[in-house]
Amino acid sequence: MCTKQLIKVVILVGSRDFGRCPVASRLPTALWPVTGKPAIEHLLVHLANQGIKQVVICSNGEGSLLAESIHADSRLELRFLDEQLPVGTAGCIRDAASGETDGLLLVFPASIVCPPKIDVLIKAHRDGKSELTVMLNPRYGISNMLGQAAGIFIGKPSLVEYIPKEGYSDIKEGLISEMLHAGKAINLAILSSNPGNFRDRQGYLCAISDYLENTKRINGDLKLCKHDSYVIWKGHNVSIEPGARIYGRVVILDNTQIATGAVVFGPAILGRNVSIGRDSIVINSVLWDGAKVGPNCEIQRCVFDYGAIVRSNTVVEEKSIPFKPEGMLESSITRVLKGAKNNVSRLRSALQPRFDQINKKLPNLIQSHKRNILPWFVVSFVLIAFLWSYWPGIVDVWDIWQRSDEYSSGLLVPFLVVYILWSRRKEISQCHIKPSIWGVFAFLAAQAVRIFGLFFMYSSAERLSIVLSIAALVLLLFGWQFFRKVATVLLFLSLMLPWPNRFQAAVAMPLQRWATSSAVFCLEIMGYEVMREGNIIHIGQATVAVAEACNGLRMVMAFFVVSGLVVLLIKRTWWEKLMILVSSLPIALLCNTVRLAITALAFTVLSGEHWEKVFHDFGGYAMMPLALAAVVTELWLLAKLTTLQTKGEAIIITPQKR
Repeated sequence: MCTKQLIKVVILVGSRDFGRCPVASRLPTALWPVTGKPAIEHLLVHLANQGIKQVVICSNGEGSLLAESIHADSRLELRFLDEQLPVGTAGCIRDAASGETDGLLLVFPASIVCPPKIDVLIKAHRDGKSELTVMLNPRYGISNMLGQAAGIFIGKPSLVEYIPKEGYSDIKEGLISEMLHAGKAINLAILSSNPGNFRDRQGYLCAISDYLENTKRINGDLKLCKHDSYVIWKGHNVSIEPGARIYGRVVILDNTQIATGAVVFGPAILGRNVSIGRDSIVINSVLWDGAKVGPNCEIQRCVFDYGAIVRSNTVVEEKSIPFKPEGMLESSITRVLKGAKNNVSRLRSALQPRFDQINKKLPNLIQSHKRNILPWFVVSFVLIAFLWSYWPGIVDVWDIWQRSDEYSSGLLVPFLVVYILWSRRKEISQCHIKPSIWGVFAFLAAQAVRIFGLFFMYSSAERLSIVLSIAALVLLLFGWQFFRKVATVLLFLSLMLPWPNRFQAAVAMPLQRWATSSAVFCLEIMGYEVMREGNIIHIGQATVAVAEACNGLRMVMAFFVVSGLVVLLIKRTWWEKLMILVSSLPIALLCNTVRLAITALAFTVLSGEHWEKVFHDFGGYAMMPLALAAVVTELWLLAKLTTLQTKGEAIIITPQKR
């Protein structure tokens, strides 16, 4: 018999979801609120009410944020375990167990809304008579016989023996696999109800729906109001104006206002200080504290970040609405419309007459002087206006460069563009400057792309409009001859932008599988005995996990930048330059495979966090000389091939000349 005082609960906090969900990129899902409190805090209260004493919260770099955001229950002995390197779910259990030999280990995901009772989990584990029990969600339909994993595990402390003492190890692909190989039984138990574990917006909304449907008492401070068409839990100072309608199960927290004509369909949660404008519709959504919905909007299955704002006459479906400083969207659109209607047309009409007037009235010396000053003055004015209008978008791109390893190479692109233009300054200075009216239409098209991104929350469209606007302004101010001279440089400038989230998500998993399989192939070719389990590589006594960050996308982006720079600087035929650009993809994948293979071999000899950090953080930089050597070799081979082809033609032509 195991008393609850001997049970140690390990809570696994997942990492942030960079690039796919803007809200999850800013805030870990463990801190997403459920009726005003973070999800992990609900779990801690539930554990304390069940008599649990020992709790360890494992995270990867989020320890200080969690400690500041959680109001810890005094009944718990709470410990934060902040892993500096990725160790995997099983690695967290190993580090949290810290030599325990008695009792039980209970593993919970931090992002859970309706955790099951501890007694139910203990009984399921005891009935299974195994060292590890995996809890499954209830069955849905006949085809899904077992249900999905709930992320809840119960086991004896002895299961730590099957986890490597150091490095990365996952529960599903590492611990369970090792236990099965050792002949140990794994018990599968099905929960009676869905615990509401989630990892993204869609799972969060489903968990909230189950929570409101099955929970009888949500919060003692909320007033319960029942009716045939609704069940409302209301906080203090809630204002529901006459004419507003509510259907289904809805939680409305303190100081929230719902205007006349607004309709709220549950399940839904409206946080503190939320406002719903006149004639707006909110369907199956969760609005966090301070969120605002303008008049005549339609919101369906959305999650609003703290302080997020949606302006009037907006339709948003299946989105996570991030926080933006109030007035940013309105001011950005106003600036775009004003620039499209007034400034561009005035600038176009003013440029040519000024040049004509200078040519007629001023002496040659002054005329030459003015021709040098006036264009630079106009260009400087346009540059300042452009930076003022696009400053929020530029800051957003800068933040992506700082926090994303995949797109950190984009920081170099603007500086490389300046260098390329400087190296071509003699050719560019010979271009005849003649502003083109077509630049106005190109600029309007770029602003249309920007407005589309602003209204429909496509950040990739907003970023793309930056490069499109620069190209349009170049055409407007300097004309077609100048534009054709720098067109390839403007195209190279687009490499500073991150890929759209959907495209990145579509290629991330195939690249990760390719990196794993190619590394295994290389190790087998060298004569090593290697075993692959998913994205885990076992070589000797070492285990190497090919995480999503190691899928090679960072090298692909960096080598595209390097290849593009080489193509713009060298003087070769068009087909040679095309071959260099096309070959950058296989070279990047090859270098990433070499890096993974070398890392796996190094882990068979070296151990410890220091060496893991060296190979994890700096292994990619070591491949840059290899990639440059491959590009230089390719240029040499192309030069030899061109020379041989020229000599062959000369041999054929020579007899004809004689």
